[in-house]
Amino acid sequence: MTDRFRLTLAQLNPVMGDLAGNAARTREAWARGRAAGADMVALPEMFLTGYNPQDLVLRPAFQAACLREIETLARDCADGPALGVGGLWLEGTQLHNAWFVLKDGRIAATMLKHHLPNYLVFDELRTFASGPISGPYAVGPMRLGSPVCEDAWYPDVAETLAETGAEVLLVPNGSPYYREKLEVRFNHMVARVVETGLPLVYLNMVGGQDDQVFDGGSFVLNPGARLVVQLPVMEEALEHVDFERGADGWRAVPGPRAHVPDALEQDYHAMVLSLRDYMRKSGFERALLGLSGGIDSALVAAVAADALGPENLRCVMLPSEYTAPASLEDAAGVAERLGTRLDELPISGPRAAVTEALAPIFGDLPPDITEENVQSRLRGLLLMALSNKFGEMLLTTGNKSEVAVGYATIYGDMSGGYNPLKDLYKTRVFAAARWRNANHRDWMKGPAGEVIPSRVISKPPSAELRADQRDSDSLPDYDRLDAMLEILVDRDGSVEDCAAAGFDRAEAARIEHLIYISEYKRFQSAPGTRLSKRAFWLDRRYPIVNRWREGATNRGTP
Repeated sequence: MTDRFRLTLAQLNPVMGDLAGNAARTREAWARGRAAGADMVALPEMFLTGYNPQDLVLRPAFQAACLREIETLARDCADGPALGVGGLWLEGTQLHNAWFVLKDGRIAATMLKHHLPNYLVFDELRTFASGPISGPYAVGPMRLGSPVCEDAWYPDVAETLAETGAEVLLVPNGSPYYREKLEVRFNHMVARVVETGLPLVYLNMVGGQDDQVFDGGSFVLNPGARLVVQLPVMEEALEHVDFERGADGWRAVPGPRAHVPDALEQDYHAMVLSLRDYMRKSGFERALLGLSGGIDSALVAAVAADALGPENLRCVMLPSEYTAPASLEDAAGVAERLGTRLDELPISGPRAAVTEALAPIFGDLPPDITEENVQSRLRGLLLMALSNKFGEMLLTTGNKSEVAVGYATIYGDMSGGYNPLKDLYKTRVFAAARWRNANHRDWMKGPAGEVIPSRVISKPPSAELRADQRDSDSLPDYDRLDAMLEILVDRDGSVEDCAAAGFDRAEAARIEHLIYISEYKRFQSAPGTRLSKRAFWLDRRYPIVNRWREGATNRGTP
């Protein structure tokens, strides 16, 4: 009897809906496994379709194409190792999230996902039917059990597999990133190993899909919850893991242990990866953004340079009479240090024309936020014109603090196709800028060194839409604002919770009010990188029209 088993783990990046392309990448991974003498090659959950496909899977033509691709893969990969890959399966009229084992030219085993997640970004109960708990399958000398993603977060599926003869648990996943997620996964998988006494292979997808980032970080645990293999986070990897069978059963041979970076680096890498994949998978090669001389646009410029290369980024300064000379210098400093193009496009002429056009109707009404928004919308208009003319995707630059309270102009600085900072609070924007200045990694296409001038980080934030304007004129200081937002948004807390944490009750109530009345802006905002469990979009779905306020008497009106 063979006492060794080689499993090739393919932590790869699929493209949503590109069935032929994803199948081709599957064949490439299988061929590499075959060349390395693998007994089995494994790819993540839903790799053939991409994940999270949402309602795309409800299209009958898409379902049929997926099933044809699985059958073709089985035939093409008949002469060599077994192949495990995720896709769709129809059982009568019920659609399933399935993971297939292909060998000898046929589908040898089909695992149907049993526990369907229906929280945060997931709503699989909308699209899939729950399958029965599958039994183990044999590949050569080994009997494996494969809980599909969520199935491994509960004890029942793994315990059933162990009781029915599984010797190793191989868990295929499409598990998206949020801060500290790797530790959460690790703790769940340790529990499965302790409960079953079996080795466990956790195989995760990598890559960006809309707002979500799949961070890879696949790993292998031996009994005793001993980590023996760790694949990198946020990067593709293909690794051959050897198992040996002894008196105590199968054990994985210790292999590579990739470094796991801290949360701030993972956040930054997630923003780079999500932007790079959003552009690549959408067919864009170049981007542009309005570079104001402030911290937010400077950080987006750094992320974009690292994602796309400085040569594929255009920065545009759009000054008005309220733009400080220091802002012009700082914007030029950012562009020069990053090595990007910088164009200057003053808005004073267009603004004068708009003021003249509106004068007959505005009359003697005093200037207010209307005139400030005109400036922002003119900038959005000009940037979109450049985007259309040169085929460059416009990036928007609002951070989570601003997005939360509506401190942004719809159809103005909110214009754009993607927002890397959308789930990054302002205090973390400063931290990320400092981190990027101090660190450089191989996955960054931008230059090393201090790419964001220190003055950009240290000066008081300002939208510069009127004389001597500061963000603190309208909002609490960002350390206080972000702390309240973490209570009200990230923890679904209340005004009273803010008061209990030491914040002024009236100020917290005003912030809560701003969050609610800004829902319509977020509904129309660009997608952006998801970094937390309460990102604005699928994690937090609120009505646009909403009269609820904590402690208020909510009475309907006739």
